Amino acid sequence: MLGAATQTFTEMKSAVFTNLEKAALKQIVPKVNLYEEVANRISLLIDQRVYKTGDRIPSVRALSRQLKVSISTVMEAYRLMEDRGRIEVRPQSGYYVRLPLPILSEPETSAPICEPMSVSSELVTRVRRDSSNPNLLNLGAATPNPELLPLDKLSRTLAAVVRQDNSLGGDYDVPPGCEPLRVQIVRRMLQAGCTLTPDQIVITSGCQEAISLSLKAVCRSGDTVAIESPMFYGILQAIESQGLRALEIPTHPRDGISIEALANAVARQSVAACLVISNFSNPLGSCIPDANKKSLVELLAKHQIPLIEDDIYGELYFGTERPRVAKSFDRSGNVLFCSSFSKTVAPGYRVGWVAPGKFQTQVEHLKMATNLSTAVPTQMAVAKFLENGGYDHHLRRIRRIYERQVAAMTDAIGRYFPPETKVTRPSGGFVIWIELPHRVDSLELYQMAVKAGITIAPGLIFTAQQKYRNCIRLNAAFWSEKVAGAIEVLGKMAAALKK
Repeated sequence: MLGAATQTFTEMKSAVFTNLEKAALKQIVPKVNLYEEVANRISLLIDQRVYKTGDRIPSVRALSRQLKVSISTVMEAYRLMEDRGRIEVRPQSGYYVRLPLPILSEPETSAPICEPMSVSSELVTRVRRDSSNPNLLNLGAATPNPELLPLDKLSRTLAAVVRQDNSLGGDYDVPPGCEPLRVQIVRRMLQAGCTLTPDQIVITSGCQEAISLSLKAVCRSGDTVAIESPMFYGILQAIESQGLRALEIPTHPRDGISIEALANAVARQSVAACLVISNFSNPLGSCIPDANKKSLVELLAKHQIPLIEDDIYGELYFGTERPRVAKSFDRSGNVLFCSSFSKTVAPGYRVGWVAPGKFQTQVEHLKMATNLSTAVPTQMAVAKFLENGGYDHHLRRIRRIYERQVAAMTDAIGRYFPPETKVTRPSGGFVIWIELPHRVDSLELYQMAVKAGITIAPGLIFTAQQKYRNCIRLNAAFWSEKVAGAIEVLGKMAAALKK
């Protein structure tokens, strides 16, 4: 279908496009979804100034006729271009090329102090409490938008599996957990480059428990864990709760943890484990390139340091292929792979898993000692949901929406925040990391935002050090006109603090 559409593009005869436009449309672009191809090609014409700022572009119906694509495809393309800030709609008039916004720079590679630190989560408790306040607009917690989750279908599936076997809640399902669910997980792991068996999967109560069990399996109190910096505060809390110390490693906003810095760190001091969020990390949104994942696995295997890999956002990629996981390069069982369905299906079902490699016996024993088993009905409901199909269709839909919403929030930040602001460019997930001008204290901004009815996540909670004080994390999953208004308010507050 894409090939046919490409031919239609290059052979257009209509007056909608001039010869210059037709020539531009012949240029090669990467293979993408059809609506993205339409958006990219119109954007190309804007870049080449075929359409200048303020010019009207073809109407939805005209472009649909000339490209021989559906009206819905053109509308989706124009919606994407709106989110990217390339065009704007004028009621009763049409679509016009928009005045370009300032292009915000990306943050540099982080530069934490490479010394083990104790962790304190006092501020996290306060932020979490405010994030759960229904009277505040929540832009701080990295939760998926429930309106985009298949909760109705999952509820019907849960009711059906309980009706079919009402004894499901009557006993424990001791580790490794529900076999039908483990079978479905193994099938999905093939897309991430992993060939596992159901016996190599242990079901947990969410990804957070998977990580906590993995830390307990490979570390003892007082040990040091190497982590990306900044790092999701929930992982920092898990490190704190076990009496461990965090060794923060410089991290690039696109490529993730610095392999060179990690190699230097493990050569200088004793490290019990390394923990990374490999794909679309929280809070940076970074995705470790495959070559770096391979180097990471080999480096840690050489030093006999276990790697705990969190891939909870791995299915929420914006590109054409799911990124591989570090576990796919593991040849010695040294990687403990953790994930869950919390970001894609239902966080409240608390269904996660770990593929612990050579540490499976320890993880199963720890799971038994912690809470015996994960709830059986929810395990079966998720297994049946995956088995019945529709999950991939659901993922394709929410990926498109999250990509648009991340672009829209980034666009709004560029429009309303101070010019020196820097923003990450995640290629998956739904969180954005913002580096504000140095004079802006994110804790002061947080306090001002709460008074204005908005919650954000200040940068201080993503480190064991006194760093990232001028940074915040925002969640784009709930994008709306109301959120756009809140971004404008935050931008004005940041500008005021900068003075």
